[in-house]
Amino acid sequence: MWFLVFTLLPLSALAYIGWHVWCLLPLSWIWKVLILALMTGAFLLMFAGIMRFTDRMPMPLAITVYEVGTSSIIILLYLFILFLALDLGRLFHLLPRSLFHNNWWTVGCIAIGMFALFLYGYLHYQHKHREELQLTTEKQVGKPVRIVAMSDLHLGYHNRRTELHRWVDMINAEQPDLILIAGDIIDGSIRPLLEQQMHEEFLRLKAPVYACIGNHEYYSGEPRARQFYQDAGIRLLQDSCVTVGDLCIIGRDDRTNFRRDSLGVLMKKADRSKYCILLDHQPYHLDQAERQQIDFQFSGHTHYGQVWPISWITEHVYECAFGPYQRGSTRYYVTSGIGLWGGKFRIGTHSEYVVMTLTGSH
Repeated sequence: MWFLVFTLLPLSALAYIGWHVWCLLPLSWIWKVLILALMTGAFLLMFAGIMRFTDRMPMPLAITVYEVGTSSIIILLYLFILFLALDLGRLFHLLPRSLFHNNWWTVGCIAIGMFALFLYGYLHYQHKHREELQLTTEKQVGKPVRIVAMSDLHLGYHNRRTELHRWVDMINAEQPDLILIAGDIIDGSIRPLLEQQMHEEFLRLKAPVYACIGNHEYYSGEPRARQFYQDAGIRLLQDSCVTVGDLCIIGRDDRTNFRRDSLGVLMKKADRSKYCILLDHQPYHLDQAERQQIDFQFSGHTHYGQVWPISWITEHVYECAFGPYQRGSTRYYVTSGIGLWGGKFRIGTHSEYVVMTLTGSH
């Protein structure tokens, strides 16, 4: 059902955009057909990535297919918004009808505007925002603990080893005591991670790494994902917990696994006298952490929509879609992620990592 909805909606938008492009271009019908065929082909490439046809392609071709296909859906979104706004302007007699038919001036303005918008979105994605967070507790904490936390790396055909290398350098520069990752290290296919030997980059990290699993690890194949975590030197907490100095780090299995332990069962394994940090990839049912008296929950998954106006939708889906939050004495942070799925554009949102300092109040 949902697959049909998310397939038919973009196809309907593509037809709407295609009609406007046909009317706008002052070209012969042959050129118009060719341009619309290229637009449709770029859109269909997205399904090649989702359905993992890229795993059967040579790596350079797979990268191109994935990046073009997943970028096209975001470009279509903004073309749809633009043409809808223009149609409303024409409906209310704010814009002349001549702008919409065989008009190179309109075509040029749209092309320049789209290019500028997506150039900004690409450059903005490349810049990783550094979010700083101060945590205090009445529990026993000796010296301050410096933590770098992140989520949603989505390593694969688009976020490749060169980018991971830069992220590792950035994290090492923070000189953390430990590193936390709230799932979705892998994007969809584990093939590019293995062929590019990305585990070697994680081994350059100069602090212990603890992570929970995300929904994309299940898409890529959970057993192979767990093996990659092990090869990368990442301690995977999958419905388990570990004591690290004055901290107890609890990692939940992803809710994709409907048989995962309840948080109540999981907390029976935890040392509640320690400062308890919960890693749970998807930020649903935040009240559970409050009821279990978790000190701090770190989640990802939402990407904060990646681009506006999808960010507005996430705000209505999640109790907290992005940023700091608090329920009772439990603090939360839902990150927009250091990486993203699909096209490398951040418009109205940002990619980030979080630097936290935990200190005792006494």
